Amino acid sequence: MPHPCLACGACCAQYRVAFHWLESDALGGGGVPHALTERLDAHRLCMRGTYSDPVRCVALDAVVGVRSRCRIHPDRPSVCREVDASWEYGKASPQCDRARIAHGMAPLTVADWRWRDDADNDDDHPDDSGNSPSSPRAA
Repeated sequence: MPHPCLACGACCAQYRVAFHWLESDALGGGGVPHALTERLDAHRLCMRGTYSDPVRCVALDAVVGVRSRCRIHPDRPSVCREVDASWEYGKASPQCDRARIAHGMAPLTVADWRWRDDADNDDDHPDDSGNSPSSPRAA
């Protein structure tokens, strides 16, 4: 069973993704691709598509609730890195739950993570079995 986020994408189609402009690659050296952002105010950018209605991040490659991947996952903004999937780390995530409910999906439960029970997880890295959202399937 793959990581639940790979069959979701609701958070990327629910919330504005705003972050400090220094997280972009505008000055070189990596980061969020500046071409995928728009200016929010003097200090912040947001991912294109997340300051509109309906919300849908330009980096989202998904059919929400079916398959999902972030095309810039290794370079995603810090705000995206801070949203945990419910129960992935032992507690519910209100942001995850609200986004899933808004898209007609049930919130995740502890049972959604049972696939990790049989994995070789002896090092506190639950996604070392290759099912991590940071390792999207090849197109």
